[in-house]
Amino acid sequence: MSDEQIAADKLGAAGDEFYEALMAAHEGLTDDQSARLNARLVLLLANQVADINTLKKALAAAKGR
Repeated sequence: MSDEQIAADKLGAAGDEFYEALMAAHEGLTDDQSARLNARLVLLLANQVADINTLKKALAAAKGR
């Protein structure tokens, strides 16, 4: 997967719906609980992607490289 594909918006309008669900999932959590939720979510999504090269590119994109 190319860097451009990693950065491409594939959710469109559903991205807003996911963002709202993500924010709702964090409501009422402490900072530690929120960090743990994010970590679990990342691992679940990484398992769905199931391609180490794509995951490494996504990590680099998230760090702004």
